[in-house]
Amino acid sequence: MKTISRMEGWKPQDNGKVPSILLAFDNRRNSENVYADNLMEKILAKDNMNQAYKQVVRNKGKHGIDGMTVDELLPYLKENGDQLRKDILQGKYKPKSVRRAEILKSDGGVRLLGIPTVTDRMIKASHCPTTNPDI
Repeated sequence: MKTISRMEGWKPQDNGKVPSILLAFDNRRNSENVYADNLMEKILAKDNMNQAYKQVVRNKGKHGIDGMTVDELLPYLKENGDQLRKDILQGKYKPKSVRRAEILKSDGGVRLLGIPTVTDRMIKASHCPTTNPDI
């Protein structure tokens, strides 16, 4: 069976490697992903981020490795929110390590728990469809 390729310059190879799908997409914006940019703008919209913030405050929880509590998140965002948004959009944001905690189980064992920072929890909540079903 002959394979027909619509992508100029691309030919399937039987070298055990899976070809990238990037060749199948149109590079209209100098290889930027148009769809991802639009999605990130929706995720980082003020209304969505506000909902994510409220979700983190409602859930409470302990501080992460940076020591910032839920009560300290709003003042932090007022001062650093714009830079945080820029870092995320530019792909410069790196989540912090999780804080390790041990919870004793009834059978005498220990359950290991990783506690993310409140900032990372808010960013994760902003990506969650339960926070915003339109995303």
